[in-house]
Amino acid sequence: MSAPVAVIFDWAGTTVDFGSMAPVAAFRQAFSEIGIAVTDEEIRAPMGMLKHDHVKTMLGMERIASLFLKKTGRAPEEKDVDAVYARFEPALFATLSAHCDPLPGLLDAVSWLRGRGVKIGSTTGYTKKMMDIVVPETQKRGYAPDFVCTAEDAGGFGRPFPYMIFKNLEALQVKSVSSVMKIGDTPSDMQEARNAGVFAVGVAAGSSACGASLEQWQAMDTAAREQAVRGAAQKLYEAGADLVIRDLTQIVLACAAFAKRR
Repeated sequence: MSAPVAVIFDWAGTTVDFGSMAPVAAFRQAFSEIGIAVTDEEIRAPMGMLKHDHVKTMLGMERIASLFLKKTGRAPEEKDVDAVYARFEPALFATLSAHCDPLPGLLDAVSWLRGRGVKIGSTTGYTKKMMDIVVPETQKRGYAPDFVCTAEDAGGFGRPFPYMIFKNLEALQVKSVSSVMKIGDTPSDMQEARNAGVFAVGVAAGSSACGASLEQWQAMDTAAREQAVRGAAQKLYEAGADLVIRDLTQIVLACAAFAKRR
């Protein structure tokens, strides 16, 4: 089987923070502080984007924009995006270090890949300051990719732009996009991968697309888990995934599909 030269992982909801719970709670609190109650579905729809862009996308949603208009008498403006984001950041920083546990299967998957000479890159919707917390915390827990790229490292262009992936290719000295696999848990991850021309793999269990915390996941019966996985997979395929795996214990399956495509 031909393994990729490099695998580029997302962070929250893919490699750490089962269910991507830290940003969900912070977005909910930030909007609550301006008097707007938002749903999990609204929070998760733009997940994976640069967080400032995420806030802007949410404020542009029909229901949220309508509530904002009713409350303020005007449509949301850029200053309002900044105001919500200013509330989001401290809410996230307050709990971020507690949401850095590796997802099931991650450490074994990375070990398996490294044993075959595969380079490990990463992209994220978090900022550099956020990653200054996440990276050392995950290192303590046994996960340390070869390269970490934020939108700030790519001219401010986050997902769905492909530039963070291109920065990984440069740093990891990868010659061709055809030898790269991107693994993520959100539609924006899949769009980023497609725009970069790399093999797009979605992961369902533990994903933001699945929308369940580890505690909620563990409390589900088998039928409920399968339904959640199917729903997440559908969202990821619709966003352009070449393959969706259940979790990272299926990394061998992902590499086999990659080799077959090539």
